[in-house]
Amino acid sequence: MRDRIEIVIADDHPLFRSGLRHAVEKEEGFVVVAEAGDGKAALDRIREHQPSVVVLDLDMPVMNGLDAAKQIQREKLPVAIIILTMHDDEEMFNEAMDIGVLGYVLKDSASMDIVRGIAAVARGDYFVSPAMSAVALKKRQAGHVMTDARAGLFSLTPTERRVLKLVGENKTSSEIAELLGISPRTVDNHRTNICAKVGVSGNNALLRYALTHRAQL
Repeated sequence: MRDRIEIVIADDHPLFRSGLRHAVEKEEGFVVVAEAGDGKAALDRIREHQPSVVVLDLDMPVMNGLDAAKQIQREKLPVAIIILTMHDDEEMFNEAMDIGVLGYVLKDSASMDIVRGIAAVARGDYFVSPAMSAVALKKRQAGHVMTDARAGLFSLTPTERRVLKLVGENKTSSEIAELLGISPRTVDNHRTNICAKVGVSGNNALLRYALTHRAQL
């Protein structure tokens, strides 16, 4: 990670953007290098400034946050992406994570979550607003949980359950290793075994699974 974290903020509401910039720049080492009012302008700012992190509002004119994120990935621009949204929709969250977004922050809790989110994604870690985690869980519990998903969860060892719970708390393998007193390589082995048992593949899928089943861990 760079000595300072350079950030582009894209949101079509100037007052909200200004407030977000103020909150971000109070953190030592965080520098907002540019702002944008739509997704297309955000892409231009990213290409120009090559920031560490971009915060993209989901609902913007010209090009929305998800479309901008897709274009960032197509161009392989080296920037970590945070989606900022009013929506607590699980399908939208899943789509964002599938694109390769590292952070998902709800606007209602942005003032509390944005600094932690930026720090996390700048390290290459995932960050999801705790409020979003709760919403995703409630929506999943309101529907039917698949039998095979439950069976996979129940087949986990106590250590695997602890690892999965910590994954859902946005902990890295190194952090999990320190908390459990094991090596990062052992944590990675546990993550691989968990994925096989619950039938998911990739870090994004494991994070979503951990968030969905948080109350059962």
